[in-house]
Amino acid sequence: MKTRVIVVRHGESTFNVKRIVQGHHDESLLTEAGEAQASQVGDFLNGIDIDVVYCSPLKRAARTATLITDALAQGHVPQPTDLLKEISLPIWEAMSFADIEAKYPEEYRAWRHDPNELKMVVPQPDGTTEDFYPVRAIWQQAAEFWQKLLDNHQGQTVLLVAHSAINRALVGTAIGLGPDALNRMYQANCGISVLNFPGGWGECAQLESMNSTSHTGSPIPLLRKGFMGPRLLLVRHGETEWNRESRFQGQIDIPLNDNGRAQAAQARDFLKVIPLDGAVSSSMMRPKETAEIILEQQPDVSLSVTEGLWEISHGQWEGKFEHEIEAGFPGMLDAWQTKPETVQMPDGENLQDVWSRTVKTWNEIVAQYSHQETPKTVLVVAHDAVNKCILCHVSGLGPEAFWQFKQGNGAVSVIDYPDGVDSEPMLSAANITVHLSGSLFDKTAAGAL
Repeated sequence: MKTRVIVVRHGESTFNVKRIVQGHHDESLLTEAGEAQASQVGDFLNGIDIDVVYCSPLKRAARTATLITDALAQGHVPQPTDLLKEISLPIWEAMSFADIEAKYPEEYRAWRHDPNELKMVVPQPDGTTEDFYPVRAIWQQAAEFWQKLLDNHQGQTVLLVAHSAINRALVGTAIGLGPDALNRMYQANCGISVLNFPGGWGECAQLESMNSTSHTGSPIPLLRKGFMGPRLLLVRHGETEWNRESRFQGQIDIPLNDNGRAQAAQARDFLKVIPLDGAVSSSMMRPKETAEIILEQQPDVSLSVTEGLWEISHGQWEGKFEHEIEAGFPGMLDAWQTKPETVQMPDGENLQDVWSRTVKTWNEIVAQYSHQETPKTVLVVAHDAVNKCILCHVSGLGPEAFWQFKQGNGAVSVIDYPDGVDSEPMLSAANITVHLSGSLFDKTAAGAL
């Protein structure tokens, strides 16, 4: 039985507003807006049976946890643990980012661009100094937390309330990312993420969704200050009849069913407040129709289509159900579901084939909208396997991590490039499906690709 973990960042704090580094410093409190965000999380999670709540003991997170559990009204008392404390940045805490950049330019550059190598020389009480690597330490802290949680709460639903860096470390360690990936993920104030663990510590989790913010009034996380590169809204096509039946589609050109068209319309309404500067789709029917429906609210945006984003070719599997594939190709389906990077589809593609053409096409889209006077927002609509390859790529993972990202029909993910195609991408949200069912959880068809 899977262990489901809901991860929440604290609400907006006084230091957030002033752009002051918090870390372990504990004078920062929730603002009025932060208190409202925390209550909104509780209202949004109402109806979900939660077994236990853990939180950081720092005031801004502990207060957020209290407001959430008050709104849940399930009788939970948040349990504080130092393993959910924010990253320790001892020589920076209570300083503004502007002052840090001016006084510690080398360390600040590492923080932004090479976090694994961020080193602080920390004075010790005996007059000596000690080298401290904050990002490596928070990754170790997250791994220790997961091991203890999974030892004690197998099969349960757990709510965690903590901070930006520790939450990124929790997600990163859960899906197999190292500390160099700190800045490849974003956690907004009171953003909600969902991780599913199939077993104990050591088995990578599935990232069901990340950084959902619609409950706070913003359908997707706001673009971070200073980002000048493109923002890409990655959407999976709506449901087809073969998705519903769990029949493998691949490159057979199956259209949307009525539910799929409804999902596309829900994505359209969800994204209508986000001005688009461009749109690209796989030229297959199901993503193209999804994109056309989404663009009904923005008729001035033209749609480009490409074969580079076509779904994986399943070859002889296409049109078949799982039991037919198992009968005809014994053992291959299990390999596809456990070690997908090792499978060559009979008369079709392997995952590296899809990866190569998808990433090439993706980078061409990013390059097209980079180096503009103002940041551009681009809709990209494709398929399950294609989107999973993109999410692995932008996160810094390889094809072996394919199944660790969920992609529901009509789901929205957000990828930002701070300085354009040559900068490291940031996964700002993943597999947001709240517009489809009103639920935090992905309830779309779990059909074949």
